[in-house]
Amino acid sequence: MTEESKENEEFKYIVRIAATDIDGNKPTRYALLQIKGIGYMLANSIINYTGIDGMERIGKLSDKAIENLSNAISTLNEWLPLWMRNRRKDLFTGEDKHLIGSEIDLTKREDINLLKKIRAYRGIRHERKLPVRGQRTRSNKRSGLTVGVIKKKVRGGK
Repeated sequence: MTEESKENEEFKYIVRIAATDIDGNKPTRYALLQIKGIGYMLANSIINYTGIDGMERIGKLSDKAIENLSNAISTLNEWLPLWMRNRRKDLFTGEDKHLIGSEIDLTKREDINLLKKIRAYRGIRHERKLPVRGQRTRSNKRSGLTVGVIKKKVRGGK
């Protein structure tokens, strides 16, 4: 065997794609699910787009194949159909985007802060740490130490 083929066969126990450490023992199709913002259907479409075998362990893939995966993930907004994106009609730009990783958390936090700033009903519910989507608060979402009924102490010997 030549040295180049030995390098290609070297198993990687941790693969880093989209700022996420991925377990190298998992099949590629399921390993991509560890990246925040990528679900099963999106992982399948990434695999189909790159032409990589989905059941091959991601640690066995060559460096070129891993680079193809990371390029496909970084250019999702160019080739992914509009109906598969997770951020449609963005408030500020009006574009349809697909957010991945820490972008999801940052965008969610910005949206909640905007709702608080404009004093929308949902923003006020977020501020008060109450349910936002109309759930009941009489029996659920209670805070405090005790939830059940407290028995009264009896005076005297009884």
